[in-house]
Amino acid sequence: MSLPNNYQPATSLLKDRVILVTGAGDGIGKATAKLYAQHGATVVLTGRTSHKLEAVYDEIVANGDNEPAIFPLDLSTAKHEDFLGLAGGINQEFGRLDGLLNNAAELGTLTPIDHYPYDLLQRVLTVNLEAPFVLTQACLPLLRQATDAAILFSSTEPYEKSSAYWGAYGISKQGLDAFMLILADELENNTHIRVNSINPGPVRTRLRNLAYPAEDMSNLVMPDDVALHYLYMMSPDSQGLHGQIIEAQTRK
Repeated sequence: MSLPNNYQPATSLLKDRVILVTGAGDGIGKATAKLYAQHGATVVLTGRTSHKLEAVYDEIVANGDNEPAIFPLDLSTAKHEDFLGLAGGINQEFGRLDGLLNNAAELGTLTPIDHYPYDLLQRVLTVNLEAPFVLTQACLPLLRQATDAAILFSSTEPYEKSSAYWGAYGISKQGLDAFMLILADELENNTHIRVNSINPGPVRTRLRNLAYPAEDMSNLVMPDDVALHYLYMMSPDSQGLHGQIIEAQTRK
């Protein structure tokens, strides 16, 4: 599935909507959060590095878009009450939540299973799988109140979920796909919440550079180039799409 031909989103596509974005400090999260704001949303920026979130905040405000909210949160160390506190803070500040993008990710290391460090295994599984599960669970009561809501996950390339040396990252992303499908099946008939994942493909991000340090990054698309898919899938324009893993780039 790709975007509709010549897709041109309305400027007010996300007007009056509140959308939570994890990993909003850089890369795809940053580009997508800014695009959501440009189309009328009030964005809740979540990430572990405050100064990066503040920079995104400044860019959004400077563009004349709705003032976002900042909620610094380190997913690797966050407790259950932190996720409940984030959802409660959104409810107190805005009284609603219309969308959730679980985008933050941790690469870990590319190494054989024999040598994978236990502490790093825990960190990667926590950030990439446990945190999206618990955050989504905490946000579901608010999302259920929306007349049209969407939950999105950032997936990854199929070979990174099943090939040698991808270790905890591959396992966590495979698990995240399973979580999306299970959640979509549970919500299909009794809510107005659409649940999908996007595989952005190879994108010029910090995580990609860590995974492929010898790669010529100049040949890769920028985060802005895939953000339109995240806008489409978060918006009412994607009505009817549910339980899908969307490819943001055409495979060669």
